[in-house]
Amino acid sequence: MGSPDFAVPALEALAASGGVKSYPYNVVGVVTQPDRPAGRGRTLVPPAVKLAAQALGLPLIQPERLRTPEAMVQLRAWAPDVIVVAAFGQILRQDVLDLPKFSCINVHASLLPRWRGAAPIQAAILAGDAQTGVTIMKMDSGVDTGPVLSQGSIPILPEDTAGSLFGKLSRVGTELLLETLPLYLSGEIQPQPQDDSHSTYAPLLNKEDGLLDFSQPAVALERRVRAFNPWPGAYFEWNGARLKVLRARLSGEKSPGAGRRLIVAGCPAVGTGEKILVLEEVQPAGKKSMPGKAFLAGTKDWI
Repeated sequence: MGSPDFAVPALEALAASGGVKSYPYNVVGVVTQPDRPAGRGRTLVPPAVKLAAQALGLPLIQPERLRTPEAMVQLRAWAPDVIVVAAFGQILRQDVLDLPKFSCINVHASLLPRWRGAAPIQAAILAGDAQTGVTIMKMDSGVDTGPVLSQGSIPILPEDTAGSLFGKLSRVGTELLLETLPLYLSGEIQPQPQDDSHSTYAPLLNKEDGLLDFSQPAVALERRVRAFNPWPGAYFEWNGARLKVLRARLSGEKSPGAGRRLIVAGCPAVGTGEKILVLEEVQPAGKKSMPGKAFLAGTKDWI
């Protein structure tokens, strides 16, 4: 069960019957989200996992909700020994959790119990965490509260965006899954409970979360730019439209005032609650992304 690009490497690896000790996996079916409208034309776009499953010739269903009778009938017909879940996008009810002999195993993109929830990658960048990682856990009825089977960590680099971490953690998660599954299925490792006292939560994001509040310090805004690249995107209102900020950096100069526009080293910049935020790459409404210097060259009223 999975939906975005994050889940594709894991699906492909399981379908290839790889893994430690050449453990033979037989993927009996794939569950993913329905096609969703996207873009200006609102054309229906299939989830990445659907395309991967079709390329692999695997049986596939796309229920709007797993609780539908048709979905449960199919799940029972597949009679899975274990269900692997990676960024599926739906809450699994207890009857689904109880269906497989070896339960449901989740590939979660954080070092649980830190950053339970829907947006752990973005939350880790926003918080200025030095590292993140992937947790393989046995699922229970809570939101990412189940016992842990294994974890793998990587550093968060100063230039990392949600997009770059997304790709890195997808690869880490796939390798960790292939190492963990045979050990779990054979009983060589046992699930270990999480310490709930150290839990933090990363809620679902929406487009409005990307709004830059220049009364905040520049360091927090720079993290927000990286955390929300590529989605939902960081932005602020300028000349009656949204100006997206794709890359930004800090300037050590003292802020002239929150929201005050200026030019630093030939780039557009904005004063914040503390220091200055330099806009290295932006995207004006209705246009392609461009370097900050190119944006200034075509703009007469930045200051």
